[in-house]
Amino acid sequence: MYFLYVGIFGALGGMCRYAMNLLLGGGSFPYATLTVNLIGCFLLAFLMRFLAGKTGISLVLLNGIGTGFIGAFTTFSAFSVETIQLIQKGEMFFAIGYVFVSLMGGLAMVKLGNIFSNKLLKRGSHHVG
Repeated sequence: MYFLYVGIFGALGGMCRYAMNLLLGGGSFPYATLTVNLIGCFLLAFLMRFLAGKTGISLVLLNGIGTGFIGAFTTFSAFSVETIQLIQKGEMFFAIGYVFVSLMGGLAMVKLGNIFSNKLLKRGSHHVG
């Protein structure tokens, strides 16, 4: 069942990433990859904590979402290739900025995802009678 969930959610994540590339792709800076990676960091932290803490969702389904959807939605390989391409084009400032924003922004988005999920979980626990 795990492979089925990963496959289904992976297809959905890949389609969402493709849509982001259509919306934000092109140009000299890889905005689409930066955007999907930052959103993916937030979603992985938020969904894994919130869904595991709030719902009776199965671990298999939860891992299918994380590995499948988020794994297909985000892309470390494109980030790496695009960084090298920026360097090869002599865009060192943008390459360094891209790496910095990707890494620091990714960590910040994970932190925000955790904070947001914790707030929602606490809010929900106050309503339980």
